[in-house]
Parts: sequence; structure tokens; C-alpha cells
Amino acid sequence: MANSTRSAFEDINVDHIRFYVNDIAAAQEWLVDGYGFAVQAGTAPSETAAEARSVGLGRGRIRLVLTEPLLNDHPGRAYVERHGDGVADIALRVHDATAAFNEAMSRGARPVAPPVNHGGIVTATIMGFADVAHTFVQRSPEAEEQPLPGLRPADDSAAPGWDSGLRDVDHFAVCLEAGQLDPTVEFYEHLLDFEMVFTERIVVGAQAMNSKVVQSRSGAVTLTLIEPDVSREPGQIDGFLKNHGGAGVQHVAFTADSIVESVGAINAAGIDFLNTPETYYSMLADRLTLSRHSVDDLRRLGILVDEDQDGQLFQIFSQSIHPQKTFFVELIERMGAQTFGSGNIKALYEAVEAQRAQDGDAA
Repeated sequence: MANSTRSAFEDINVDHIRFYVNDIAAAQEWLVDGYGFAVQAGTAPSETAAEARSVGLGRGRIRLVLTEPLLNDHPGRAYVERHGDGVADIALRVHDATAAFNEAMSRGARPVAPPVNHGGIVTATIMGFADVAHTFVQRSPEAEEQPLPGLRPADDSAAPGWDSGLRDVDHFAVCLEAGQLDPTVEFYEHLLDFEMVFTERIVVGAQAMNSKVVQSRSGAVTLTLIEPDVSREPGQIDGFLKNHGGAGVQHVAFTADSIVESVGAINAAGIDFLNTPETYYSMLADRLTLSRHSVDDLRRLGILVDEDQDGQLFQIFSQSIHPQKTFFVELIERMGAQTFGSGNIKALYEAVEAQRAQDGDAA
């Protein structure tokens, strides 16, 4: 049993992320024009083309699949009607998709699709949390360059994108209903051999949330799981759950070679980021000494910085363009830090309070 477990899940990685969307053209424009992703694949084989429209995008090691359902009985139709656009499948690269599927099934996983060979790429799907699935993806050496299973490679007319400096998926932030944090951690530990690597309770004024981070044994797949403390005042997690219609992926964090260069370019391409009060930067010197970038650059672009015992991280969150203001994107640059910027939540809260006091004094 132990040997089977290690062979099934030891090299797990993020293969691609599938979004179900209402308007594939608009979603593609947002990601290609705004974030510099390039079209790498598109159009499903003829037997499935009538069911849905899909396009594959990529940049660095990031692979995204956008799927617009065309039929009412397509599983994506119920998803977008309930949630709007969002992450429906976090696909996991494994050495043997059939072995991974069978092992997960033996541990109690809910099956979605049995193993299927797509011209050298084998896939099999189980349910993850809420209505977000995990597709195991196995690529043969000759199929390694085919970016996405079930989609044809892009032709010469595909949108090339531009290099925004984004390189990899850092983590997924998942909002869960109250009481579902520990069962979800147990799900990943038991079914996929993930490990819990970080736990924290975050209190912001009268609001509070509990967070636990689970990570694959390879260290390549990280989920930050968050549930609200319903004994406190409602906060952003409660708002997500209400507007999203239940649990789901709140944001995906992409790594950047240089967050200053990436944010500057992406902002110039029309993507808006959350604003940070001036007081955050005037109070920054009391918190830490920067290992990279300048306070002026961070202030100009609204970038946040935090540190832990291993180093620093720089991060920024996009403004959500989702109709329900749920899903958004995080950009992150790590300079050794292994955590997720929770210190910024407290620092931002203090900065906002200081700004309010300053505005009150001025009045």
C-alpha cells in the first residue's frame, strides 16, 4: 500500500487550470491582452465541439483552459449559472493517471471520468472540494509539448500574447463554508497524500478567519484553505461564499520574475489592482527592511510586502472584474518567504485606520 501511494502521488504538479466561462471571447481577451498569456491550443475534436468551446492559454509554466459550455446538459452550464466564471478543475500532472485515479478511488474519492487516452495524454477525473474537480494528467514523452489534452495545437494565427513576466502557479486560495476547513484538510491528506504545512487564525478588527495550507509532497501544489469565523462580524470570506453561491477558488496566485516590472506592464495593459493607502508605506520602515525594490516603486504601484523567518514576499491583488466580485488574481514574487502575506492583512487594516484618523484630524 505504501509503495503504491508514493508512486501514485509523489511527483504531483499543476498541469493546467480549467475555467468555465460565460463568454470565452471576453475571458480570452482579459487574459491575453491584460496578463500577456498566449493562445496555445483551441477547438475540441469534432465529436465534442458541439458541446463546448475551449481555448488553451499559457505563459511560462502556467497553463489555463477556458471552456464555454454550449449545451444545457454540459456540466459547465450548471457551474456558470450558479457561480459565473470560475475555476472548475485544478488538473494535476502525475506519473501514472490510471494508478492515481485507482488509488484515489480506493480511498473514497468521488469519480467524475475514468482514464481516457487523448493521443498520448491520459486523463482521469475525481471531485475535489465543493464542485471543483481534479483531473489527473499523464503525458508521454512524445506528447510533452502538446499543451492541453483534448485540444488541437494553436496555428500560426493564434494570439501570441506578450511577456508579462509571469512564470508559474504559486497557490490557490479556497474559501470554504464554516465547519468545512478540517474536513477539507483531511480530504487532501487522506486522498492525495498532501501535508498541512501552515495554520493560522487571522483577526482583523471585529472579523476573523481560520486558514490552513495544504501542499503536495512534491511542494509543487499549494492550496490555502480559509473558512470564516461566524461568531464574529461577516467579512470578505462570508461575502465570497454568498456571492459565489458556495465554496470555491477565490483567487489564483501567479509568480512573477520581477513584480515591479510585471505590475507596471499589466497595469498599463488595462488591469486595475487594489489600492493601498499611503499610510501603509509611511509605516513600512517600522515593519521591515526591503530586500529588493524600493518603497517608492512599491508605493507607486500599490505593491505589498511581508516577511517571515525565511525571507520576504511581494504581492498585489487585482480588482475583480467578475459580476459578483468574487474571483480575482494575485501576483507574487518570493524572496525566500514560504508563507502567504497574512501580515499584510493586519498591516493594511492598521494603515486604513491610521488613514481614517488622519482624514478625521484634517477635517
